[in-house]
Order: sequence, then C-alpha cells, then structure tokens
Amino acid sequence: MYQYLLRLSIVFCTIMLLSVSCRQAGTPKPRGYFRIEMPEKGYIQLDSAMPYSFIYPKYARVETDVSPTAEPNWINITFPQFNAKIHITYIEVNNNIYEIIEDNIRFAYAHTIKADGIKEYPFINDNQNVYGTVFEIKGNAASSFQFFVTDSVRHFLRGALYFNTAPNKDSLAPVVHFISDDIFRMVESIRWKNNW
Repeated sequence: MYQYLLRLSIVFCTIMLLSVSCRQAGTPKPRGYFRIEMPEKGYIQLDSAMPYSFIYPKYARVETDVSPTAEPNWINITFPQFNAKIHITYIEVNNNIYEIIEDNIRFAYAHTIKADGIKEYPFINDNQNVYGTVFEIKGNAASSFQFFVTDSVRHFLRGALYFNTAPNKDSLAPVVHFISDDIFRMVESIRWKNNW
C-alpha cells in the first residue's frame, strides 16, 4: 500500500510539474475598437439660398460655418454620431480658376506627411457643367477625403472630411468607408444655381 501511494504521489507530482512547465505565457489580445452602428442610407436635397445644391445624408445636419475665417456660402455637413464633419467652402471664380485649382490640390497633398497614399478620382458631368476631383487620403492624415468641383467659369466648391479626434486609420476605417459613399453621392448630385 505504501508503494502504491508513493507511485501515485510521484505520478501526480510529475503531471503537475509538466502542466506548470508546459503552460505557455499568455499573449495579450490585440486592442479592439467599439462596434459602430451605421444608420440606414438615405438622402435629402440641400434647400438653401446658396449658389449650389446637392444631396446630403439624412443622418447629417447642415450648419452654417461660423468660424472667424468663414466666408459667405460656407457650410458644414456634420455627422454627430461619428463626431465628424465635411467642411464645405465656396469661392466665386473671377478669371483665376487655375490658381484656385492649384491651391486646392496643394491642400490635399499637404497631407502626404502623414498619408500612406493619395488616390485621385476625376469627376466629369458635362450636362451640369460640374468638373472636379475626389481625393482619397489613406493613413493617419487629418482629412481622409477631400474634393473640389467647378464649372471653370463662375463656381468653385471644395469639401474636406474631418473627425474631431486624433486620426487612427484602423479605428476610423469603417466610418470613413461609410461616409465615402455619401461624399461620392454628394459630388455626383452637385448643381449650380444662377449658372452663367
């Protein structure tokens, strides 16, 4: 009986030592992000006295830009649930379209310091005299999407998407992808008022 208990104790101790020595150090789980519920897509026509119009998402708000540098016809399309906004600026062209376009291309490419890359999507709508470019800025840049459109003679409209948070491409990716659809829909729907 004594030998049986001794053998059983040795087997038990061996199993315990093996289980402790073979146990791997746990690796920490990667950092996760909160699940973001996306609203149902739907659009509203911008109804205002602005010299332009377009559709914008029904889950966004149109607000007049009240910043100290704001000019007439500047607005923000805010997304409260995403803590984001598309800052819209408007300039009346006065034989200076090339300078305005060059300035706005520089604005987009100023993000190359933080960007992983910039992809350009040209836009042409001859029927409505709307021509421009959408810039997709990848990486941890301050603005993920920018665009400008013009009729080349009188109107110039620019938009830039900003989040009121530190840029983090991984955590913002689902929201950026969701809003990018809205940006393309906005650009496609732009119409000029009082055209020529």
